[in-house]
Amino acid sequence: MAGISDIAGTVALDTHGIDKLKLQARTDPSGAVKAAAQQFEALFMNMLLKSMREATPQDGLFDSEQTRMYTSMLDQQLAQTLSARGVGLADVMARQLLRMQGAQPADAMPAAEAATPTGDVPVSPPPATTPAGKSSSAQEFVNTMLPYALDASRTSGIPASFMIGQAALETGWGRREIVAADGTQSYNLFGIKAGSNWKGPVVEVTTTEYIDGVPQKSVGRFRAYGSYAESFRDYANLLKNTPRYASVLEQTGDAAGFARGLQQAGYATDPRYAAKLGSILAMPQLRTLA
Repeated sequence: MAGISDIAGTVALDTHGIDKLKLQARTDPSGAVKAAAQQFEALFMNMLLKSMREATPQDGLFDSEQTRMYTSMLDQQLAQTLSARGVGLADVMARQLLRMQGAQPADAMPAAEAATPTGDVPVSPPPATTPAGKSSSAQEFVNTMLPYALDASRTSGIPASFMIGQAALETGWGRREIVAADGTQSYNLFGIKAGSNWKGPVVEVTTTEYIDGVPQKSVGRFRAYGSYAESFRDYANLLKNTPRYASVLEQTGDAAGFARGLQQAGYATDPRYAAKLGSILAMPQLRTLA
C-alpha cells in the first residue's frame, strides 16, 4: 500500500492537470473533453466520499486534525482511482459535451480534427461556420458527395471512397466547411490553399498548422469553387499533376498506404493525419463503396 507521502504526491500532481488539458484542447479537442469529464467524475467521487466521512462520527480517541487531513488525502486518492476505472459518469458527460460541440464520440464516428497545410495544400479544416442544410451523418455525407467523387474517380483513377473519406476528414463530415466571413460558401472540401499559381476566387480564414509538431494558428488563403464537382476535379488534378504525389497514386489499391503516402508527401502538417484518414477510410460507409 502506498504511503501517505506517495498519496500526497499523486494528488499534488493532479492539480497541474489544467495546463495539460489546455494543451490537449488545442491538439485533440475530443480527447480533452474526455479527460475533463474524467476529472469531473473524480471531483464528484471525492465530494461523495467527503459527505460520507462527514456523516461518520470523528471524535474518537485517536481522531485529530492530522488524522482528518490524512483521511481527506486518502479520499482524494480513492476518488482518482475510482474515476480512472470509471463509474460511467465521465462517459455520459463526454458524449453529451461532444454532441454540444457538434462532434461525435469516437465509438460512433471518427470526427475530423484540424490538420495543417503545406504548400498549396492545407489539409484540415479551419474553424468556420457550416452552411445551412449540411449533412448530419456520415451516410448522408457519403450519399451527397458520391456522384462528384465517382466523376472525378473516372478521370483520375483515385477511388471515390478515398476522396470522400479525405473530404470527410477535412470538413468534419460536412460540418466545418470553409466559408467566407460573410457566409459565402467556398465548396473547398479538401483544404486546398490558394498558392501563387491559383487565379480563381479566394477565401481567407484562420487555420491550424503544425510547426515542429506544435499547432499554431494563422490566416490562410484557400481556393473557392462554384460547386462540389469543381472541388473534386481540382483535388484529383492536383494529385495527378504534382510530382510529389506520384507515389500516392500508386497506392490506390491500399487505403492505409494511400493515407500514409499523402502525409509523407506533405499534404498536411498534422503528425496524425495518416492515422485519422486511415480510420475514416476503414468505416463501413466507405469500405462498401464500389
